Amino acid sequence: MRRTKEDAAKTRQSVIDAALRLFSTRGYSGTTFRAIAEEAGCSRGPIYWHFANKQELFEAILAYSQRPLEALVVSDLDLNDPIATARSFADEWLGLLISDHYFRQSFEIFLNKTEFTEEMASTIERERALTQSLVANFKKLVVAYRESSGSTTFATPADVAAVSMYAYLMGLTQSWLFNPDILDLATHKASVVARLEEMLKAL
Repeated sequence: MRRTKEDAAKTRQSVIDAALRLFSTRGYSGTTFRAIAEEAGCSRGPIYWHFANKQELFEAILAYSQRPLEALVVSDLDLNDPIATARSFADEWLGLLISDHYFRQSFEIFLNKTEFTEEMASTIERERALTQSLVANFKKLVVAYRESSGSTTFATPADVAAVSMYAYLMGLTQSWLFNPDILDLATHKASVVARLEEMLKAL
């Protein structure tokens, strides 16, 4: 029986779902194609049809968290209203964590379940580039806010302020993914966003 494109897409998704579960519990190094095939209820053949190796499958999983953040990076920044732009950015980031299962689990695997080895070189480079882009956007917002305030004296360099804002969101993300019980993020999302806004004004 010939497999249709729909069948192939369903198989690919079932493999990704199985890999998500296993990477979440066993980590990258502890997960094999054999285990993923058993979890997905298929042979290893269909996995190799879609993914040349484990690293390629891992990249597909990480894309669930990378692509939304990359989309935020390239979205138009309203530098005429940096406060509202920073608020909207943080709100969308946290909203993805709360409501998007794939985004959340992909982020958790990368931050808390991955042992970085030489074969991760391309993944690490992509993450570094994404981090640099996010920090660069925060710096643009910091500079725009400072220019709009009319003041020319600030205790914190713009680079430091931008990294601090990024670290605030990323640190909260990693801590919450590691232990969601530390904060009811859905209930307190507005307060978390407001704190980022306060940082932008105070730094």
